[in-house]
Amino acid sequence: MELNHIFLFIAVVSSLLVLVRARFPGGTYRGWRVAALVVLAIAAVSWVFLRHQAGYIGGSAWFAFLFLPAVGLRKVTELFAQQRYQSARRLATLLQVLHPTAELRQQVQLFRKLELQQNAGSVPLFPSRPARQDRHRRLKNAPAVLLFIVLNILVFLIEVTRSSPSNPDMLHRLGALDPYSVFIDHQYWRLLTALFLHYGAVHLLFNVFALYVLGPSLERTIGTWRFSLCYLLSGLGSTAGVLLLTLLRFIRPAELVGASGCVMGIVGAWAGFLVRHRHTPTAKQRLRNILLIVAIQTAFDLSTPQVSMAAHICGLLTGFLVGLVVAPGPDSSGRE
Repeated sequence: MELNHIFLFIAVVSSLLVLVRARFPGGTYRGWRVAALVVLAIAAVSWVFLRHQAGYIGGSAWFAFLFLPAVGLRKVTELFAQQRYQSARRLATLLQVLHPTAELRQQVQLFRKLELQQNAGSVPLFPSRPARQDRHRRLKNAPAVLLFIVLNILVFLIEVTRSSPSNPDMLHRLGALDPYSVFIDHQYWRLLTALFLHYGAVHLLFNVFALYVLGPSLERTIGTWRFSLCYLLSGLGSTAGVLLLTLLRFIRPAELVGASGCVMGIVGAWAGFLVRHRHTPTAKQRLRNILLIVAIQTAFDLSTPQVSMAAHICGLLTGFLVGLVVAPGPDSSGRE
């Protein structure tokens, strides 16, 4: 996978999502829409004049105008909740350089007033509430997610010590999925070992990050053992599905590695679980979010020749079937 292509995809899709959200009630305010349009404009101009660097340029614009302000504003909210008005004001003032909006200027003015009241010994206008710690401890009560992340990293380190991670011969020796080796030599263990191998650091980073973001909440909802089973079954479903489609000549034979089938299985399991429990208050909203994830992944697969769309679809469908039958774990609320 080329970094230029990945960064361009992130810049364009993230900006479009901001614009789409703005059309719904309670969506993003005008400042975010302007920032998204700026990123799209920079990406478009770069694509016309500097196509081979367009991803890096557009990705840098996305990082500066969308990602950094989003992270910074979240931190401002936490500081405000902790009544650290001076720190919140200073951070919000710095963010105005990247995000010069009327809403942020109003926040700076509010923090300045609260800071003056606090220094004067006045009673704060807002009651203090403890900051949420779970946001910074996503892996708390998610040992299976942590284990799979560690396993993927350890296997990648083995790849690095043996040779380049992109070396096909080395990946084949370590257990990459090769239809010929499975069908002719009956090396069925490759259906499992391929799930822990990666072509490079970027490939590993994307899968580990997706597992880190999507996995903990599902594990806390259905329990560690069920989550582990779901992860492995989804991965095996993805590799077995690829072999079946290869045998039926729907796709060409190719060497396959990566945990993305497992990750898409997590998405599918969430979908199946929410369909089964669709009468819960937040089920519909979460299902819409999952459909959005699937749409983004599909767009990425269609625009990236090196990615196995078949593996993703098979992992997604396997996870969905598992999610339809899996039950909530003990003492689970299903919330982050």
